[in-house]
Amino acid sequence: MGGPTLHLRVAGLSILTDPTFDEPGSYEGGVTLTKLAPPALPAEALGPIDLVLLSHDQHADNLDEAGRRLLDRVETVLSTPEAAGRLPGVTGLAPWEHTTITTPDDRELTVTAVPALHGPTGCEPITGTVTGFVLSGKGIPTIYISGDNASVELTREIGERLGPVDIAVLFAGAADPGRFPVPVTLTSAEAVEVARILDPSVVIPVHTDGWAHFTEGADRFTAAFEAAGLDARLHTPVPGTYFDI
Repeated sequence: MGGPTLHLRVAGLSILTDPTFDEPGSYEGGVTLTKLAPPALPAEALGPIDLVLLSHDQHADNLDEAGRRLLDRVETVLSTPEAAGRLPGVTGLAPWEHTTITTPDDRELTVTAVPALHGPTGCEPITGTVTGFVLSGKGIPTIYISGDNASVELTREIGERLGPVDIAVLFAGAADPGRFPVPVTLTSAEAVEVARILDPSVVIPVHTDGWAHFTEGADRFTAAFEAAGLDARLHTPVPGTYFDI
């Protein structure tokens, strides 16, 4: 949909990551975040959503006003314990905690919260707590959704505990809101390192375009994977269109 918002169908479930459906504009706060592009589709065009995976709620580029309204009509929203304390109806999962969701064909999809760090070590008092997710189940591909994680080392631990990973959805864009000397999400080069660590068959980049503080777009991401010889694994979404894996 643009930004960090990806609509997936997994084992018959309609799943949405970090919903952002506002029109372009600026959001004031500790720093000003400016959205440059509208959503590729309105939220209503997606039909019913069974599950929202919300990496965190405190930044408008991951949850905006329209996204907040969408949460009210979704049965299951998973996020951090801190987000659950701020948002009604949200279930908070600490790192390595999991929950199970029954799919339409009576399989069980396990959703495990995994650690994420939204910037350099010690950034949490400024950026707040964030989470990633791993989806898994019998006959279901294992999918890593990074959320706004900037730590390559954390992905090594995730792979050791929950791998092998079939599909990696990587929030990248080298986001730089101006609070730290380093980006607060993965750079394209770091995304290549993550792909080498987790060794997924498919890498899906999101969170690379549409906001002024994203400093590395989809073209930069693709170029990094081509230089590393990993471009055959890339499935870069075209906003507003679906693709099969």
